[in-house]
Amino acid sequence: MTEESESVKAGGGSKAAEVETDDAVVGGAGGEEPEEGEIVGDDSASATGSSTVILQPHLLENSWTFWFDNPSSKSKQVPWGASIRPVHTFSTVEEFWSIYNNILHPSKFVVGADFYCFKNKIEPKWEDPVCANGGKWTISFSRGKSDKSWLYTLLALIGEQFDYGDEICGAVVNVRGKQEKISIWTKNASNEPAQMSIGKQWKEFLDCKETIGFIVHDDAMKFDRAAKNRYSQ
Repeated sequence: MTEESESVKAGGGSKAAEVETDDAVVGGAGGEEPEEGEIVGDDSASATGSSTVILQPHLLENSWTFWFDNPSSKSKQVPWGASIRPVHTFSTVEEFWSIYNNILHPSKFVVGADFYCFKNKIEPKWEDPVCANGGKWTISFSRGKSDKSWLYTLLALIGEQFDYGDEICGAVVNVRGKQEKISIWTKNASNEPAQMSIGKQWKEFLDCKETIGFIVHDDAMKFDRAAKNRYSQ
């Protein structure tokens, strides 16, 4: 799957038709009849160099914000979450690719980095009111092996491809010494049908064959690494 032809769904609850970022074609060839939607070049305009094609942006159903937690800040004595900073908010397909193509991918992050993509106005913190009663699904990867899955996860999120998309807060990739982990955060851990659906669909999108687990945020806060999975897929 190439980034230039990557398509996402940007619509309402009915899952609107796919849109592509390169959907304008300029000029015909060999005297062939132009196809529907084709913009035929004007010879006089071409001669003067004044021909311009204006593309309409493809709006996403939700705006999203990238956040970054700098590992150098974590070494200081600050409360958890205090070092997380917003990077950029985007609301169109074009803005997403403009940002994604100009930032580091997980395999290039320094050890200890956390990179988030959350719905706008939801902070990637347990204390955020929208996240407080939720939890997260997590998939682990060997170091340097999560780039493609991170991209596919982002496309599934912003393209509203989950049946229970309203239950999703966002996603995060955590880069550690020997592994990288991608997690999807959700709103209501007690909503078992929604959580099971999200976990199942995520595995399908990534073609993941491994069993994955869902941990409730409250359990993670109480038991840290000893927290047990509430659900499995």
